[in-house]
Amino acid sequence: MLVSRLSFLLACSTVCTTAGFLFCIEKAQAQTLPAGTPQTVQTLQPTVEKKSAQEKKTVQASARTVRQDDTAKGKPTGQETVSIQPGLANRPERVTVTAHLDRARSELQPDTGATVYRFDRKALETIPGGDNTPLNQVLLQAPGVTQDSYGQIHVRGDHNEVQFRLDGVQLPEGLNVFGQALMTRFADSMSLTTGALPSEFGFLQAAVVDITTKNGTTNAGGNASIYGGARDYFFPSLQYGGHQGKWDYFATADFVHDRVGIENTTKSFNAVHDLSNQYHFLGHLRYTADENTRISFIAGVSNAEYQLPNNPGQQTQFAEPSYTGSNLAQKLDGSVDSASLNEHQKQITDFAILALQKEIGAFSLQSSVFTRYSSLRYSPDELGDLVYNGIAQRAARSIFSTGTQHDVTWHAAKDHTVRFGFQVFVERTISKTDSTVFGANGVDEDGNPTFDSTPIKVYDGSGKTGTVYGLYAQDEWTPLRNLTVNYGLRFDGVSEYTSEKQVSPRLNVVWKPWKGATIHAGYSRYFTPPPFEVVSSSALYKFANTSSAAEVTQNSTVKAERDHYFDAGIQQQILPGWRVSFDAYYKLADNLIDEGQFGAPIVLSGFNYRKGQVNGYEVSTSYDKGPLSLYGNFAWSRAIGKDITSAQFNFGQDDLNYIQHRWIHLDHDQRWTASAGAAYSFFHKSWHPLRVSATMVYGSGLRADGDVPNGAVVPQYATFNFAAVQTFKNLFGHSFLGNTQVRLDVTNLFDRAYLLRDGSGIGVGAPQYGLRRTILTGITQSF
Repeated sequence: MLVSRLSFLLACSTVCTTAGFLFCIEKAQAQTLPAGTPQTVQTLQPTVEKKSAQEKKTVQASARTVRQDDTAKGKPTGQETVSIQPGLANRPERVTVTAHLDRARSELQPDTGATVYRFDRKALETIPGGDNTPLNQVLLQAPGVTQDSYGQIHVRGDHNEVQFRLDGVQLPEGLNVFGQALMTRFADSMSLTTGALPSEFGFLQAAVVDITTKNGTTNAGGNASIYGGARDYFFPSLQYGGHQGKWDYFATADFVHDRVGIENTTKSFNAVHDLSNQYHFLGHLRYTADENTRISFIAGVSNAEYQLPNNPGQQTQFAEPSYTGSNLAQKLDGSVDSASLNEHQKQITDFAILALQKEIGAFSLQSSVFTRYSSLRYSPDELGDLVYNGIAQRAARSIFSTGTQHDVTWHAAKDHTVRFGFQVFVERTISKTDSTVFGANGVDEDGNPTFDSTPIKVYDGSGKTGTVYGLYAQDEWTPLRNLTVNYGLRFDGVSEYTSEKQVSPRLNVVWKPWKGATIHAGYSRYFTPPPFEVVSSSALYKFANTSSAAEVTQNSTVKAERDHYFDAGIQQQILPGWRVSFDAYYKLADNLIDEGQFGAPIVLSGFNYRKGQVNGYEVSTSYDKGPLSLYGNFAWSRAIGKDITSAQFNFGQDDLNYIQHRWIHLDHDQRWTASAGAAYSFFHKSWHPLRVSATMVYGSGLRADGDVPNGAVVPQYATFNFAAVQTFKNLFGHSFLGNTQVRLDVTNLFDRAYLLRDGSGIGVGAPQYGLRRTILTGITQSF
């Protein structure tokens, strides 16, 4: 009830704030006009009647998007799309321009001085798998992005501190540990922004992934696809878009069935017990009232069920002489064979965004309200989890987030662009566990605890409502033609399990000293609230004197991370289509936030290192001209931390003592990371082009336990993927049907078995191996 009331208040605040702002601006504009001066408002004329294919003509003028770009004036404007519908004898020609508001929205959040890696539609389609590729696999092609298990990625040595935006609106965090709530095919283009971010970006600041969604104007019509192959992989999908008058719509849906839902715990070709079923839907509806006003609604649903892969050959930790036919086996369903365990996890994510975009003279704004619900449920193998781990825990977590975001751009003068705005999230998290454990009844001759043979039940649950808020102001100043200075302030606060706030200055300088060169340098003060859903609130006393009792009973509150972040780099265009860049960064952190999996449920829990340091550099190059595209990225990174100061009960006392006075590598620290790709289109000017592409991902290995915590490294690896896509234009010769596309994709072309995790390290659960060679084929028909 409380969250519902807060949601209503936030929605009302959005409407009132926007209405009040628009009223003030319009009133001010009216006062500046001489008496009797007419105000001209250009509106979009709705098209009532449907024209035939011969009566329609579409003109597109679009610049090729480079893969990496550091700009002084914000993001590239994107596609300039003009749809022209010729008039008949008694009807005038009607023109609909869609790029104006897209450019204005892009200017609301410039990346001045930051490092940006862009994926245009061509790049997304060129990656092996194309639109069928999970979003995290696409992002691995960017520099400094490290692959981890459960679909996690790490950007520049940070753990999961990546924010996702749809058309500039930030989505609240959810509980997705593996699987993807967002689909690649929903993106018209995408960018990953990292480095010293300008002040409009807050909360999660390792990287910002901004997805520009497809729309029915530039993606009119639909296509149906069937994709699948090895390991029972079956992936049908459907998308459709269109526009009618002032309305524009686009939607996509898919279903994924396979036996590779979660990484294999062994290097075998097929995992044991790894079936997954996933359903996804994303839809976009827009209403363009006039050339300066647009209302957008985006909604998405993700529902995923997973079997957790088994790790054969494990030894029971709480063993009796025999469980077969025992009273315990009769009371509990399950298995004591680690190859036959039956653990499941289900994840649901729903979200919606309602946004108003408005242009008024020198002002441009976007106001939005959004909501997201995310839940996770873990079902144990009742007997197996109990005898292997000492606890069989049925766990359920959920988080409901709602909020509002307002961004305003004011072109105050020729050389000054002022931006300001604020965000507020209200969140409600609930955690419930139903655990079966053994009660302790003493110690043996060696001093080890002994336990009753009859298990007992422990119930635990908690819920909390909190808020996260931030506001910012900044000025993009161009004192010289080739020099841009962006300076600003943020004020952020959190009132959840911890209550903290901070004022954060930001400064970025971009200089273009000679033709084709861009040099940037920046400093950002960061404030990162701990993710609400990963902060543990377990009642440790309930598990005292049981087989799940914590060695350490301290559970200090997870605090917000506070950083000093420095970044500098240079980009040079060598030849038309060929660019090279270098970037270096250094981060000093207080209360560095890390996350780990502690226990059988694949639920991440957060904790702090008192001090942290992350530094590294990246080299990137790309060439894109005609039918040939090439890119390569190389990155070095080091991430270390000292003294765990929160959620201590997840660790052993020996580890806490060692880390208290010594620096250790973070578990996700990977020293060397590289990616590369090439694509060539044969017969690209013909009706039947053939595109061949290949990508490579290299990692020197994440951390594992050695003589000290996280003191070792898992073996290095390199994987290669291949794709061939044949397009047939108007293959069936029917006006209703469009292009037909047939594709072949091979993942891990050389079938190298490689480790992502070996099961050791701080906050690491079971071993995880990368996917073995997988051959998939598909056909897509446009209509």
